Amino acid sequence: MEHFMKKGEPTRLHASGEDYLEAILILKQKEKTVRPIDLARYMDYSRPSISRAVAALRAEGFLCPDTGSDLEFTEEGLKLAQKVYERHRFFTDRLTAAGVDPEVAEQDACRIEHAISDESFEKLKEALSG
Repeated sequence: MEHFMKKGEPTRLHASGEDYLEAILILKQKEKTVRPIDLARYMDYSRPSISRAVAALRAEGFLCPDTGSDLEFTEEGLKLAQKVYERHRFFTDRLTAAGVDPEVAEQDACRIEHAISDESFEKLKEALSG
């Protein structure tokens, strides 16, 4: 799982890595323990795909390495998952409020959440919230 840099931002994962972290966060809001099989079912991905992604997220320091089959965030992983989830909810809510079909809003929010810079997101959030 490769990182990439955006000007003025810390190292981030590619969109797919962020999607895995976001999915783990969503599952953890429902269940205390999240295992790779739970993630595979939720994301509708194969077990081998999930195993590769989990191994990469552990190697990159976003998931704790020594938690057996349980998926536990590192501090950095939790912060990133929360950030991605906040953006996703923000854009989904704004798009549906504007009359976009909820399914389309979810898909568009998923694309936007990965592309927008921290600065642009914060300014947009300020402008639309206050």
